[in-house]
Amino acid sequence: MAHLPVLVVGAGPTGLTAAALLGSMGVQVLLVEQNATTSDEAKAISLDDESLRILQLAGLDKAIYPIIVPGTGTRYFGIGGRPLVHARGAGDHRFGHPFKNPFAQPDLERVLHAELHRFAGVVQRFGTRLTGLEQKPDRVRVELRAGDERPETVDVAYVLGCDGGRSTVRELLGIPMQGRSFPEVWLVADTVEDPHDQRFGMHYGDPRRPHVVVPGRDRRCRYEFLLRPGECEPGERPPFELLRELLLRYRDISPGQVERAVAYRFHALLADRLRDRRCFLLGDAAHMMPPFAGQGLNSGLRDAANLSWKLAEALDGRAGDTLLDTYDAERRPHARAMIDLSVRLGRIVMTTDRRRAWLRDLAVRGAMRTRRGRRYFTEMRFRPRTPISSGAVVRLDGRAHLLVGTLLPQPRVLFGPELTPARLDDVLGARWSLLGVDVADDGWLAAGLAGLPEVVEVDVALDDRAPRRRAGRAGVADADGRLQALFGDLAGQFLLVRPDRLVAAVFPPAQAERIGAALRAVRAADTTAPSTEGVRP
Repeated sequence: MAHLPVLVVGAGPTGLTAAALLGSMGVQVLLVEQNATTSDEAKAISLDDESLRILQLAGLDKAIYPIIVPGTGTRYFGIGGRPLVHARGAGDHRFGHPFKNPFAQPDLERVLHAELHRFAGVVQRFGTRLTGLEQKPDRVRVELRAGDERPETVDVAYVLGCDGGRSTVRELLGIPMQGRSFPEVWLVADTVEDPHDQRFGMHYGDPRRPHVVVPGRDRRCRYEFLLRPGECEPGERPPFELLRELLLRYRDISPGQVERAVAYRFHALLADRLRDRRCFLLGDAAHMMPPFAGQGLNSGLRDAANLSWKLAEALDGRAGDTLLDTYDAERRPHARAMIDLSVRLGRIVMTTDRRRAWLRDLAVRGAMRTRRGRRYFTEMRFRPRTPISSGAVVRLDGRAHLLVGTLLPQPRVLFGPELTPARLDDVLGARWSLLGVDVADDGWLAAGLAGLPEVVEVDVALDDRAPRRRAGRAGVADADGRLQALFGDLAGQFLLVRPDRLVAAVFPPAQAERIGAALRAVRAADTTAPSTEGVRP
């Protein structure tokens, strides 16, 4: 019997990202996938700014960039094909703005799978199913079966269920999902060698036949059409004649160009709990949502980022159950908000009520005539902010700076005395970080005695000053005005940033001891945690 720190079940984007993040933190991982290879089916079709930063955390961003289609956005069309919104995205993942790009998911999965070799502690076993699971106080005993071979019993410290909407992990744990499935049936088709020349993903709010066209790379394209009663049943492969008829307004295709076509219903579901003792649910195993906000895959990657560093701390003896419990407390409200947003957008963008569609078009055109309205739509500011208010964040006396509980934006900075241009995340590294905004030396001394987590210390110089030279501390300065805009009202204060780049606290040096005490309570080590010394996959 092997004794392993973490078993990840499912090698989709969520499971592969979780394994990569854990591997980058030195955690040994066994990743199992019931299929023989990565998926050949295109599913999700967009990454947002937060997901790109998560991949950057694992050091995978440079490998992923080549499969992203640059310069793309989303166009929304109303009745009569008249354009309503061109959502370009105001920036990219460096600055915390939306950055939506169509891509072919098989490419993403293959790249992630190939990049896992860089992490010596991550072992991948395809063609292997999870067939049993028994939780004990200090470990989980799982049964794995490769093909027709005899089952193998393995003891692990933690199990991550990243195995999709029909999750075996969720089923074995007996965790129900709450929500609803929608009666409407949609046809989804992916084509290859497609002669499209569009650069943007296009949502057509035509109440007669709402549909979506999303061009991808290497002449791939995604089509989604709302079907009428009797045209095709969920789970069936739509007849080619139906697909050809629907696509004829755009282009003519042959059967050989259809890589995948299926009819299905959308779901809006959330698991009753995301943690069951030593087992966790991530991605579609934890939540499912309609695709209209493009947040299904991105929500799964956020799950992986939120949980991975907490598991690493627990396995290293620096934290325990209290910190692990914050995974559900922090991720559930955001997942619920994304599900609700996806449902609302579907009702608005894809309505079949002609009067409602006319009112929608009228309202959007009116809003687009104002500066605030244009920014709301084109920069996708309708995405819920949902800052984390409970968990591994500290709000002194019930109050906190607006950055607390949110993702720290990532401006470019000038790093060190050589004024090297760098992304802020690359300066912070993979651990907790403490940014002092024009903080004096005695303030740093107070923070060092406050019992904060072990941190990377970063001096932030504002205005036109160069980075400071201080032993043991990195120094950054403003490169283009964005650092000044972000931290200009925080002079003399600290920002404590978690490994997943969420701001845990903003505080003056005089409050450092209170912040340290609050976080020690959340990160209290668990003396019953299993030993993983000398463990090998």
